[in-house]
Amino acid sequence: MGLIYLALYKGRGTLFNRLVRLWTRSIYSHCEIVMPDGRWLSASAMDGGVRAKRIDFNPEHWDLIPIPWADTQAIDALFAPEEGGGYDYLGLFGSQLLPVSVHAWWRWFCSELCAHLLGFLMPHRYSPGQLGEVVKLINRILQMQAAHGQRNEQDA
Repeated sequence: MGLIYLALYKGRGTLFNRLVRLWTRSIYSHCEIVMPDGRWLSASAMDGGVRAKRIDFNPEHWDLIPIPWADTQAIDALFAPEEGGGYDYLGLFGSQLLPVSVHAWWRWFCSELCAHLLGFLMPHRYSPGQLGEVVKLINRILQMQAAHGQRNEQDA
């Protein structure tokens, strides 16, 4: 099995991308889960909602964060019933622009879907930049735990 990544879009993009970056105060305006088989999973307004596709990766436009703790089978199981669902404009505006928790269960926005696929609680509360920070934090915690465990084994 290959590695799973969180892909964060930092390219210029559309006016919508620029508005997301401005509102969230982040360099990122979109995110995707990149599966080991090359599928990029996300919800995209440009693509009509929840979809899997292959993207020509341009490192000038994307940052990839490895997610070694993510499980391919769990992500696929969570993604399958959502594929083909619409884009959640109401949830995006309701949870990102206003302090309310609005979510249409059959629709998703990008960071909401990615957080859901990773098993996070309250996935509608994440922007792409926030999701990237949380994934990096989890990676650091796991690295520290592994290093601490190695030290304990050497002490024994």
